[in-house]
Amino acid sequence: MSANLKIGLIGAGSAVFSLNLVRDLCVTEGLHGSQVWFMDPDEQRLGIVHRLASRYAAELGVDLAFERTTSREQALDGADFVINTALVGGHDHQEAMRALSERHGYYRGLTFSNFLQFGLMLDVARDMERLCPGAWLVQSGNPVFEGCTLMTRETGVKVVGLCHGHYGYRRIAQVLGLHVERVTFEATGFNHWIWMTRFEYDGEDAYPLLDEWIETKAEEFWATHKPHYGDNQMSRAAIHQYRLYGLMPIGDTPRKGGWWYHLDLESKQRWYGHLGGFDSEIGWAQYLQDLERRLESLRRVAGAADARVTEAFPPTRSGEQVVPIMDALANDEARVFQVNVPNYGQLGALGAGPGAAGAGIPDDVVVEIPALVNRSGIHGRVTRQLPRNLMLEAMLPRLWEAEMWIEAFVTGDRRLLLRLVLEDHRTRSLEQAEGLLDALMAMPANAAVAERFGWR
Repeated sequence: MSANLKIGLIGAGSAVFSLNLVRDLCVTEGLHGSQVWFMDPDEQRLGIVHRLASRYAAELGVDLAFERTTSREQALDGADFVINTALVGGHDHQEAMRALSERHGYYRGLTFSNFLQFGLMLDVARDMERLCPGAWLVQSGNPVFEGCTLMTRETGVKVVGLCHGHYGYRRIAQVLGLHVERVTFEATGFNHWIWMTRFEYDGEDAYPLLDEWIETKAEEFWATHKPHYGDNQMSRAAIHQYRLYGLMPIGDTPRKGGWWYHLDLESKQRWYGHLGGFDSEIGWAQYLQDLERRLESLRRVAGAADARVTEAFPPTRSGEQVVPIMDALANDEARVFQVNVPNYGQLGALGAGPGAAGAGIPDDVVVEIPALVNRSGIHGRVTRQLPRNLMLEAMLPRLWEAEMWIEAFVTGDRRLLLRLVLEDHRTRSLEQAEGLLDALMAMPANAAVAERFGWR
């Protein structure tokens, strides 16, 4: 079978993501014959990715064609699928904003990354309306929740957001000593804010097994386990959220929670372990170091003509959903995936069922739910609703926050922007909030944001 699809990858300089995409394409026979267009403004990184991808497919004898370009229009023109994984300004600009806002009293920083990402997302989606109106847009760059909701409202492009945070249920199974293939799992919510509504082992409710672990083994686990910075799934914070809301938070959800987990490094270490979790100054620095090491390893392979790329990236499935979803849509390989799509009544409000009158989550809000994907499209389905208390205490406040970010971007209303900063638990005065905004707006890399809000 040969698909002969055109796939445009925006932000292809993210080498690890790009190579994972390539190897998944190589082991997916139904997509052989496709043409992949790598697009990135960084020509050096673009060249590395293009060389590695071409060599990878050649080593495996797979019929895939690769092109590179700095022109977004060229990558999108006539595409069947577009994947957007780009981060405007990269981590360097994020770290500069973080450092500046820490000087204004905001521990671990506050950035304008959402506004920068919104601008790019809308630009990509609007270009697609002109150049490939029938294509699917796969959004993997954050913020998936707010960004996909914005694009759904402002454009007619078919958008699906993807994340791998839902795989956190596998960590729960591992810690509990369960065989993951015998676990039935379902989670719903917003991206990075999802809750395990179904957890069964051999068809029986497995939540009692989790409760038993908490009562008999959790304290020993927390006292002896030295978690990797990304291992937050069974942290004290995750279990505390479970006790607060009645359902287990999954994936990136334990990283968020309440402000009380994030007051300072000591608080983070209490709730997330000795490193303080993914978002502490220790954990985040290790993440950036690991990312740079992986990139340097790929640079070495790209520079060594006799090195085999398939040894660095073995030809096995990466576990990411991007390529399997494209295969399901293009070749009718129907499967159920965890996706971010417009609500359309699947997720009700205050414990109401799908489509119930007065639902508090509108249809144009993108929710994370399981969905059946086949040639006819992506069909969200929810078998169990979130309980009333969780909707009131967690979901609706998170929706309000997202709506504020989106409305501020769309209207350019400085009052909404100020309100967002004033609502931050680290804000101690109006003058502090205003000083931070002035400083962030003065950064040259934030010129587009400053113009949108009338700062210059």
